[in-house]
Amino acid sequence: MRKNTVIILLMAAVALAAAQWVMPLTLGASYSLSAGSGQDTTLHNALPVEGIADGQSGANAATDSLTLPTDTLVLDSLERAIRAFNQHIDDSLRADSIMKASRKGIDAPVKFSAEDSIVYDAIGGSARLFGDSKVDYQNMKLTSDKVYMHLDSSLVRATGTKDSTAENGVKGSPVFSLGNTEYESDTMAYNFKSQKGLIRGVYTAQDDGFMRGEIGKRDSTGTVYLKHGRYTTCDDPHPDFYIALSRAKVRPGKDVVFGPAYLVVADVPLPLAIPYGFFPFSKKYSSGFIMPSYGEENDRGFYLRDGGYYFAISDKWDLKLLGEIYTEGSWGLSAASNYRRRYRHNGSFYFSYQNTKTGDKGMPDYTKQESFKIQWSHRQDPKASPFSQLSASVNFATSSYERNNLNSMYNPQTLTQSTRTSSVSYSTGFSSIGMSLSTTANLSQNMRDSVISLTLPDLNVSIARFYPFRRKNRAGKERWYEKISVSYTGQMSNSITTKEDQLLHSNLIDDWRNGLQHTIPVQANFTLFDVINITPSLSFTDRMYTKKINRSWDDAASKERTDTIHGFYNVYNWSLSLAASSNAGCRISTSFLHSRFFITPGRTVAMAGRKRGQKMEAIRWPPKAGRVILMSRDTSWSAPLIFTVPSFSMRSAGRVEASFRKLL
Repeated sequence: MRKNTVIILLMAAVALAAAQWVMPLTLGASYSLSAGSGQDTTLHNALPVEGIADGQSGANAATDSLTLPTDTLVLDSLERAIRAFNQHIDDSLRADSIMKASRKGIDAPVKFSAEDSIVYDAIGGSARLFGDSKVDYQNMKLTSDKVYMHLDSSLVRATGTKDSTAENGVKGSPVFSLGNTEYESDTMAYNFKSQKGLIRGVYTAQDDGFMRGEIGKRDSTGTVYLKHGRYTTCDDPHPDFYIALSRAKVRPGKDVVFGPAYLVVADVPLPLAIPYGFFPFSKKYSSGFIMPSYGEENDRGFYLRDGGYYFAISDKWDLKLLGEIYTEGSWGLSAASNYRRRYRHNGSFYFSYQNTKTGDKGMPDYTKQESFKIQWSHRQDPKASPFSQLSASVNFATSSYERNNLNSMYNPQTLTQSTRTSSVSYSTGFSSIGMSLSTTANLSQNMRDSVISLTLPDLNVSIARFYPFRRKNRAGKERWYEKISVSYTGQMSNSITTKEDQLLHSNLIDDWRNGLQHTIPVQANFTLFDVINITPSLSFTDRMYTKKINRSWDDAASKERTDTIHGFYNVYNWSLSLAASSNAGCRISTSFLHSRFFITPGRTVAMAGRKRGQKMEAIRWPPKAGRVILMSRDTSWSAPLIFTVPSFSMRSAGRVEASFRKLL
């Protein structure tokens, strides 16, 4: 028993000693090793695990002079796991370094082509393109006659070719575009990686302005720095005027900030300089001042015109107010607006007023004129409303407006225009009662003699045919009075023809021609004995006027005399008709013939009448050689010819139709 116990203790001591000897070492830690004599030896800055795993000696891996065995067979499972983990970390770090190195290159392929030839140097990593060369990289595009590409450094250079037959002596000058911004230049260089470039003789357009510079540098954000630049609103390569800029900073689509600048007109520098300036470029709506234009006119003197303020009220509506003033006392105001609402309507409105003074006050040649102009265009989207529609096309101006407007003086089409027309119409419907309503305002203007013809309004109302006596919930056969149908048509007209200076001073009753007309037709359809079809109809028309004309004959002067009397007067007429028809026939059948014979007789009686007037007499007009007409010698009257009134009449007509049809 004691012998077995001693053997177990010795085996445990040997196992404990072996376990302490192969413990993994960590950098910066201290470990103790036990010797047989009982002395302790301490390791400082022990060898790292990586050195053991890689099989390195202790002298090369750490500063300690102690050398430890590197045989991997001695490692247990824990050390192998640590070694595998450290190896995985090394591999991931090495892969990250490789990825970082690859990111230093370009992010997309470069596509290039040339019309003439391409010379590619594989060893040097460069390419030369000749003749209408094109290079595309992401959203960058370059076209030039000559292009030199250094693929290792991601650098591209472009230049044109001297040619005496080409414009400006250079053929195929570089055109560089990045996104929506385009640059024209003499020579240029661009780096794909940094997105920086150097351009000589740069030319670019920004909204309504044009920039040109001797040298331009572009940074990675797209900002261009110009030296010795020019800014103008003239699109000619050699503008008549421009602002000379010593230095400028251009942010495409945003603004231009420049240093000392001066004005140049016809290549002559003017003593008008500013220390710095700012030009905004914005595609969004924004309010701001509108700079006026200046000049001189012979009759009205020096002027400032078309200056004012622009109101960007919203994306659906804007307003522009402009004014003009002359040194001789004339002035004018105008307002212009545009409106638009998607899927509903869109249009524009313009109003202008001018107070024109010519000559010297108190002299015979002194004149003063007031004129105005109105333009309105409106269009409604068909999807806005299926029941109502509004449209307008108005173009009205006083005859003196075009003569006093500077824009019209240099427009021969406006000055020679003889007639102008305007119209505004509106229509709507009420499907529940079958009624439709439409109204129109029309204006015709003669620019030569200033005569205008205005109709305001011309109203039409109609109600579709309906059956007033028909039951809503019918039971049994249809009764005879349920076949009676009624409809309605109404019209109102109000018009005048006068001079434009007398329109606003006209009287609605005395000068305008107006009236109302109502038409009510009644109709039915009956059947007698299942053979005869009877269709009676009655139509009643009523007219209302605000004045009448008395016509009488003057025996002493031997002429007709007319007098206009104002008031409310009514004229009506009616018409009655009755139609009867039948469709009877027989059938003949034999062994060799089958046929039908039909006979359709019909008869129509119609009568029309009007309101009875006064007694008429037969008078020859003109006297002696004229024809005989009916006219009252006292106070017969007739309404103005807005709505015609038919006379009394009576007619009767009949027909008989027969047909023979062979049956197969």
